[in-house]
Amino acid sequence: MSMQELTQRELRVLEAVIQMYIETAEPAGSQAVARRSGLGVSAATVRNTMGELERKGFLFHPHTSAGRIPTDLAYRAYVDRLMRLAPPSQADRQALASELPGENTELEGILTRAAQVLGVLTQELGMAVAPKLDPVVLERLDLVPVAAERVLLVFNLKSGVVRTIFVQITTTMAQGALQGVARVLNERLAGLSLREIRMTLSDRLRDAAPEGGQELMNIFLAEGDDIFDLTSRSDEIHLGSARMLADQPEFSSNERMRGLLDITEQRDLLRASLRARHDPGVSITIGGENIDPRLTDLTLITASYTRGGLSGVIGVLGPTRMPYDKIIGLVEHTSRLVEGLME
Repeated sequence: MSMQELTQRELRVLEAVIQMYIETAEPAGSQAVARRSGLGVSAATVRNTMGELERKGFLFHPHTSAGRIPTDLAYRAYVDRLMRLAPPSQADRQALASELPGENTELEGILTRAAQVLGVLTQELGMAVAPKLDPVVLERLDLVPVAAERVLLVFNLKSGVVRTIFVQITTTMAQGALQGVARVLNERLAGLSLREIRMTLSDRLRDAAPEGGQELMNIFLAEGDDIFDLTSRSDEIHLGSARMLADQPEFSSNERMRGLLDITEQRDLLRASLRARHDPGVSITIGGENIDPRLTDLTLITASYTRGGLSGVIGVLGPTRMPYDKIIGLVEHTSRLVEGLME
């Protein structure tokens, strides 16, 4: 059913029902809606209008004698046409600015704190996922001996991202040989994206081993796909506290609460849901719009953040009954703050 087919009265009644249900979590009755809508018509007229909205799929009648509650279609109509966005309050802006870490903090620390603070401010489950690193350019690779047979690889990437991994070797390498390997790697790989490095590594490093560095160069040749696949090591989802949702009436039953905990523990589901959001800006999926059936009672609101070739997603997950006008603004504002801290 298209919103274009709704009359102005139906739109006003629908908006009143949605706002009342978001505020109270109780089905909206016709008398209360008549007062809230400001239409100046009787409760009986509003009741008939609500019945028509139910027939068109925008409202649902949970019990015979109860009022109506919005469907996913109603929330979509509200978000797309009826809602008036509320910019974050000054208090919320100050809370975000004061609680997020400083500019010199590693990105993972920024994302972890952003998810936590966003969850507290929205009373939903805050989430953030780190950027994919495949398109990011390697600026410098440092090799640091940390034990007789262990070398720390320090990847200095564009946009200030640093990643480290350990490589095990069978013999102790002289410092000069280690420096020689580092020099060759930087001469041949620096300035390339991690994806380009993995695709062309064998050609670029063939016959390039310096004296005393053959074993380590062979490790790079044999295990290059894994060594330079830094996204798999940073593909972590950062979650706020699920307790923010526990007090909401949607999760008052043990069964619903167990379902929520299962979702937060199965991080692959949430990670995949965030990774699937490729478009810039704000994305909203409501209830049954979510691909995975485990999310059919939930809404996911996210905003992308981008800086210097890095792009990730931050947002919240909660019941479909949420104050969309406030949360959308908070999510978008937080994503802009994260971008600023990545500079």
